[in-house]
Amino acid sequence: MGIDLSTNYMGLKLNSPLVVGSSTLSNSIENIKKMEKLGVGAVVLNSLFEEQITNQADSMDLGGTNSDLQKEGKEYLNYYVKNNEIGNYINLIKDAKKEVNIPIIASINCNSANEWIDFAKKIEDAGADALEVNIFILPADDTIKSDEIEANYFEISKKLGEILTIPFALKLGTYFSGFSHFLTSLSYSKLSGMVLFNRFYSPDIDIENMKIVEAGLYSSPIDLYNTLRWTALLSGKLDCEIAASTGIHDGEAMIKVLLAGAQVAYSVSTFYLNGLDRIEEMLNELKVWMKKHNYDTIESFRGKLSKKRIKDYHLYERGQFMKYFSSHK
Repeated sequence: MGIDLSTNYMGLKLNSPLVVGSSTLSNSIENIKKMEKLGVGAVVLNSLFEEQITNQADSMDLGGTNSDLQKEGKEYLNYYVKNNEIGNYINLIKDAKKEVNIPIIASINCNSANEWIDFAKKIEDAGADALEVNIFILPADDTIKSDEIEANYFEISKKLGEILTIPFALKLGTYFSGFSHFLTSLSYSKLSGMVLFNRFYSPDIDIENMKIVEAGLYSSPIDLYNTLRWTALLSGKLDCEIAASTGIHDGEAMIKVLLAGAQVAYSVSTFYLNGLDRIEEMLNELKVWMKKHNYDTIESFRGKLSKKRIKDYHLYERGQFMKYFSSHK
């Protein structure tokens, strides 16, 4: 019997546990076709950003001084820009579904449960196999309590569950108090999966030009370990599946998150840095490792090193280096 890399994610049949996460790489149908040929299990389309579309409309200069005309014009521009962007996105979904057989997961980046929830239904109607909702509300306003922020996540999940028949996942960050309790509670809402974790914009300071700049576009392999820790701690506790994301740059990292209990592994940065052929390399690494350790299927080793299945699980919960730094000179 040969090595079987197939798995399931949110009820979808995948040829492998490797998923190309949301990025500009998936804006191209040719890229998506190549990804399928190289063996990915699914592709997440580039996110449609609520903030970006709103800012694009707001930045357009209407001219004139008539406030009523300005208001009408701004409303029209908002309607035109939003519907134009949504129309292009719907066409991308339809075109991708015509060209490939792997699951196509659409993606929305939003911070509210307003009209963007209605757009989710249009995604379903266009033929997307699933939806990923990327939510991030930076807890920087000291007048807003943590439970008010968390309520937004529950509201979005509830509303999506009421209108969708396709599965959906929430892509989350780590800015929550009582993190394990919050994610466990959220998992019992309508969602089918959680993507752990989102990689957010990080600011840096240019000390010569005295301005704020972006710290860097790509994740680093060192980013894996926070993902690994929480995947292992939450595996088997959540009432939904886990997609591990951030820091997965090679086959070894993919194997680690699967051992920790992830259903699938998301990668993006390594494909920008090394090209799409990296997909095949990562899957070959997985096959070689499975053969070496006598595993025929993903399920035969998934979660083997999660908190629920090892005796020394406290190693995932340790917060201090202790012995390492006490002996390190």
